[in-house]
Amino acid sequence: MAQSLNTKVDFNIKATSFAGLGTYGDVMVGDVAFEFYNERNVEDYIQIPWEEVDHVAAEVVGRMITRFAIFVRQGGHFAFSTRDNKATLRAMRAYLPDEKLQRSASFFDVIKAGVRSIGTMLTGGGKRS
Repeated sequence: MAQSLNTKVDFNIKATSFAGLGTYGDVMVGDVAFEFYNERNVEDYIQIPWEEVDHVAAEVVGRMITRFAIFVRQGGHFAFSTRDNKATLRAMRAYLPDEKLQRSASFFDVIKAGVRSIGTMLTGGGKRS
């Protein structure tokens, strides 16, 4: 049986985890960790203590937050979507400083950065081997 890390749960909501195939379950935001539990198999869970969170990136389309990803210090990340992503991120804000909550780059921002890097390489601003 999975044991929760939290002693107090502030926020609980239905969610989808995008680790591999989409998995449905519940997200719990508590005093010690962010936790996701699969609704069909409670042994399939993700627990991320707040001290292991490097940053959280939210994907914003228009005025909606479609999903968010939690990046951990070891270099990995976990992507989630809840029924109310905005409320979930507000609950997480109680445990994370504002500089750790970021807006992810849009598709056009990534394309723009790629074009700029190609331009600097062509003008001699890039590394030479």
